[in-house]
Amino acid sequence: MVLLTLTAAVPKLHPSPCKENHQECHGPTSSQLSVLIFAFFLLTIGAGGIRPCNLPFGADQFNPKTESGRRGIASFFNWYYCTFTVAMMISATLIIYVQSNISWTLGLAIPATLMFFSCITFFVGTRFYVRVQPEGSPFTSMAQVIVAAFKKRQVNLPELPEKELFDPPHHSNLVTKLPHTDQFKFFDKAAVITSKDEIKSSGEATDPWRLCTVQQVEVVKCFFRLIPVWSSCIMYYIPLTMHGTYVVYQALQTDRRLGKSSFKIPAGSFVVFNMLTLTIWIPIYDRLIVPQLRKITGHEGGITILQRIGVGIVISILATTVSASIEKHRRDIALHKPTPMSSLWLVPQLMLFGLSEAFSIIGQNEFYYQQFPENMRSVASAVLLLGFAISSYASSALVTIVHKVTGRNGSRNWLAKDLNEGRLDLFYMMIAGVATLNFVYFIICAKWYRSRGKANGAEPKVFLEGKE
Repeated sequence: MVLLTLTAAVPKLHPSPCKENHQECHGPTSSQLSVLIFAFFLLTIGAGGIRPCNLPFGADQFNPKTESGRRGIASFFNWYYCTFTVAMMISATLIIYVQSNISWTLGLAIPATLMFFSCITFFVGTRFYVRVQPEGSPFTSMAQVIVAAFKKRQVNLPELPEKELFDPPHHSNLVTKLPHTDQFKFFDKAAVITSKDEIKSSGEATDPWRLCTVQQVEVVKCFFRLIPVWSSCIMYYIPLTMHGTYVVYQALQTDRRLGKSSFKIPAGSFVVFNMLTLTIWIPIYDRLIVPQLRKITGHEGGITILQRIGVGIVISILATTVSASIEKHRRDIALHKPTPMSSLWLVPQLMLFGLSEAFSIIGQNEFYYQQFPENMRSVASAVLLLGFAISSYASSALVTIVHKVTGRNGSRNWLAKDLNEGRLDLFYMMIAGVATLNFVYFIICAKWYRSRGKANGAEPKVFLEGKE
């Protein structure tokens, strides 16, 4: 952040201002662009360390073995996201206003200063934190299972795997003992004891790359069981990504004045309505709705986590459909009436997307935290962020395809720069159709999914049942 601030503050680190009427502008030099990219690189490394870790580290402060601790974790996820959204609202309004209307240097220096005080606050609380000690790399253990299973791919599985697989006593203070499950049976071969395998007097395998424990195998199964649900959530992000981009273009072609005043709402600040809805809804849901649902369902969270994610996906489909309807209304007014549509017509769709995030994204955070093994909880948060990244690339690819398909041979491009010449409403309807198919896929994945710690014969329907 300091380096990024310097690119705006130091004249030699950014291009000179354009001359009058923008007739003569010079782009950045290679060295100026290199400094800027290096600043972004450092931001990426920093975010890669902070974002996957701060959520599970905060949840580690609660004891998941007590009822109050489990409720505390559920509330923490809600309030964490609420606080995060408030910060985003401030960034999307005050910080953007300072950068756009006062000074880029000041606009970048403010978050840099806040980050500095954030570091101080974090380290001041060091002696108060509950710190769970690591027990080695989970990726090494997962790699051992995959290699061992491949080496024994010709070995037959025993008839009674619960009794015949290599399952020594579990001594970890961090990771919960996982029972054997019958999904992904191929990985069970890593725990089959053959004549070539040797076991030490301590009960450990002599060659951990040939013989693994049932616990190691079940950790790998946990990871692969999550992939289908995770992939459906990647598709969920696409409507959010698309709407976050095109709502700005919609706002630019509407009347953004508040009432009869001359003040215009900045097009880039309309996302605040999304965040505001989320911020208001989370305390209401956490303090009023969940306790009532808890009485009905008997579930600590009111509804299961997968149900919560599913509700969010349904609301996103509704929001995308509403977006298509409002865009068609906006375009009709723009083409047939002298005055543009009021920008406040965009608020309902933004509110629906805010509700969708409150259900689905918070639910995903909690779902990954609970379903990943305890020594992979920072990986769980990273998986969520990875889903966002992949959906962004998928969204870009989809936009490129729509541009080429709808704009070829002189046809009307759905995503023309001038929305009045395009058909953004049809694009939204296409996205809603894809999201509907994804919801069906999510239902299938959710009904198939077996919660971590469920043994064979246990009820796997964590989506339908009130109690997981």
